[in-house]
Amino acid sequence: MSITTGTTSATTAATPIEVERAEARTAHNYHPLPVVLAHGEGAWMTDVDGNRFLDLLAGYSALNFGHSHPRLVAAAHAQLDKLTLTSRAFIHDTFADFCAALGDLCGKELVLPMNTGAEAVETAIKVSRKWGYEVKGVPADRARIIVASGNFHGRTTTIVGFSDDPDARDGFGPFTPGFDTVAYGDLAALEAAITPDTVAVLIEPIQGEGGVVIPPEGYLRGVRELCTRHDVLFAADEIQAGLGRTGRTFACDHEGVVPDLYVLGKALGGGIVPVSAVVGNRDVLGVLKPGQHGSTFGGNPLACAVGHEVVQMLATGEHQDRAAELGAILHDRLAALVGNGVVGFRVRGLWAGIDIDPAIGTGREVCERLMARGVLAKDTHGSTIRLAPPLVITEDDLHWGIDQLAAVLA
Repeated sequence: MSITTGTTSATTAATPIEVERAEARTAHNYHPLPVVLAHGEGAWMTDVDGNRFLDLLAGYSALNFGHSHPRLVAAAHAQLDKLTLTSRAFIHDTFADFCAALGDLCGKELVLPMNTGAEAVETAIKVSRKWGYEVKGVPADRARIIVASGNFHGRTTTIVGFSDDPDARDGFGPFTPGFDTVAYGDLAALEAAITPDTVAVLIEPIQGEGGVVIPPEGYLRGVRELCTRHDVLFAADEIQAGLGRTGRTFACDHEGVVPDLYVLGKALGGGIVPVSAVVGNRDVLGVLKPGQHGSTFGGNPLACAVGHEVVQMLATGEHQDRAAELGAILHDRLAALVGNGVVGFRVRGLWAGIDIDPAIGTGREVCERLMARGVLAKDTHGSTIRLAPPLVITEDDLHWGIDQLAAVLA
């Protein structure tokens, strides 16, 4: 979509009314920007007052293929007219195709579909523990999982218990035991933490919520080697990083590493319906027996129809290549801003964490100024903002978006 001059400099008639209505009747677990969106197509969204915004967040990678992608919308529409839910008490006719295609994409034998990313992480935790008891031989109730500092895997009570983010953790205890935290990127610390009771290492190959934190070169290969040597599962949380975002199908691909469990979500639902999954081989996922884990909506017909279309789109490699090519442009544009309002940045594919000079303002303030210029982004951890444009964004639109960032910083 070409750029037009319809971007906004201030909220107008309907926006403040709708913001007030939303705030009045919702729990305040989010602090959204004061924009009320009504329509989306590709990398662009339009608010209730007709103002257009370039989406540089893409739903934290849930919208890798942009808004209203015609192939995904068509798949959803076709399935809506046929069958949307059976529960897993029965098999439906889109289930096998989705699981086979996703398993093939990952190079794995089995797929366990769920709905949200947090559900997928919880599934990986349960599978890892059960594998530890039944396959590795860890004594009952002694299984331990190693996680990394700065992690973000979701917000269930189990997951926030091994978070070191006070906003996510404080006030929600007591927490589930069985987790050991080590410094992210530190292989020596990881090896020192492994004991005979360790059943898994659960890490993000790139820490998205942390500000697109990329580990040192060789870290993922080292994690893989340590897990193999000590008979420990490597569970890679690719919920934000996977499915094309980094210029490869998975972030682990950048180091030629294959984990034992892929934990997937967000983009798998095409921005249309929540879809997540844990993908692994039979010797790991096969430890689950009927009644030991499940989800009424997990693997439902609508989710499988959309998810299967997502996997088919990724199978060509087109979107991964596009993320890599546009990511190189994004890197060069951000490098030019260092010393001009940017004190540091990290880019992998079409994904960036940008550390703003605190003298310019907080990350939130920069995002508010970007919104006033027709660009939507999100802050994290004070002075950092994240960019994750839809992979379908045009090169011109990407340049325009970074132009607005440069203007805000100036």
